[in-house]
Amino acid sequence: MKLHEYQSKELFKKYGIPVPEGRVAASKEEALEVSELLKGPPWVIKAQVHAGGRGKAGGVKLVRSREELGEAAETILSTPLITKQTGPEGRKVHRVLVEEGVEIERELYLAIVIDRSRARPVMIFSQAGGMDIEEVAERSPERVLKEFVDPRTGWMPFHGRNLLYALDPLPSPGAGKELMAVMDRLFRLFTACDCSLAEINPLVLTKDGHALAVDAKVAIDDNALYRQRELAELDDPMEKDPLEVKAHEYNLNYIRLNGNIGAMVNGAGLAMATMDTIKMAGAEPANFLDVGGGASEEMITRGFEIILEDKKVEAILINIFGGILRCDVLARGVLAAAEKSDIKVPLIVRLEGTNVEEGRRILEDSPLQFHVAKSMAEAAELVTQQVAKGR
Repeated sequence: MKLHEYQSKELFKKYGIPVPEGRVAASKEEALEVSELLKGPPWVIKAQVHAGGRGKAGGVKLVRSREELGEAAETILSTPLITKQTGPEGRKVHRVLVEEGVEIERELYLAIVIDRSRARPVMIFSQAGGMDIEEVAERSPERVLKEFVDPRTGWMPFHGRNLLYALDPLPSPGAGKELMAVMDRLFRLFTACDCSLAEINPLVLTKDGHALAVDAKVAIDDNALYRQRELAELDDPMEKDPLEVKAHEYNLNYIRLNGNIGAMVNGAGLAMATMDTIKMAGAEPANFLDVGGGASEEMITRGFEIILEDKKVEAILINIFGGILRCDVLARGVLAAAEKSDIKVPLIVRLEGTNVEEGRRILEDSPLQFHVAKSMAEAAELVTQQVAKGR
């Protein structure tokens, strides 16, 4: 679960990580009222959406008068923000963060994630703050430093020193001490809040020699939300795909992608293999919907309806390996959904496993028009044929 920047900064404050003073606003008028409570000019207006690349897309503006502030807030709130992460349709901005301006001397990057290959957190640090860290890692990997942290001992002072003394030039002793404190506090926040990501980009040194988190990004591990009730209440449904929200209500896992083939599967591994099959066929997955191992007929019906609601879907591949989920249950669920919806796209079905013969019989005896695949290779061939017909 992602937090907005203003929510992340409130969390930072609780852990003693310094941030610029600021408040959130939902209109031009509110933004102007907030600015009266802050030092300035200048002020910074920042779009609050769950997407990176806001600055390049015009979602972050430095303003030097109240007139500029009002215009910037109105523009950001009235225009969909289009970044690499939002897709071409962009994302509506519902709130802006108004902050006091900061005199920046130097920009750094600091983040913590879980390194799954080493099964432990890793602190990532770079002098190239304020930039896309992925591009820095690709072009100049020597500028990205890492400190792997043993969960049994936690963050230790030597970790911070290893990162700090790699800076060139070294910061002043006071600024260095503040950077070390930010690293320690960010690690404590990361572990206490069950984060999957805690990022500051940029972490700046101000002209008067203080460390300050100018930006903040925090993501909470969804599997730990049951014990992070207070953070779970910060979830913003307006930032989610409506179909993903609907799928969640039925305990289904649905991810929207940018292709044209809808996919219903049972299991994450089979989902990956199915998407590979679709791409090998020359098409792109429009989504994948994982009904899980113990889906009921009702869940299958709801899942199929969700796939049909995606207007980009030009064909549907149902790829089920029946274990706990029986193939006959899947077949009845698909038929129930078909009775409620007008299926106008080709349907390709590949069933294997428990009660597969019964499942195939139910489908074959129905008025439903579909193509049967007996293997992944045959499924790929049928997807290829349907994609070719649509071109």
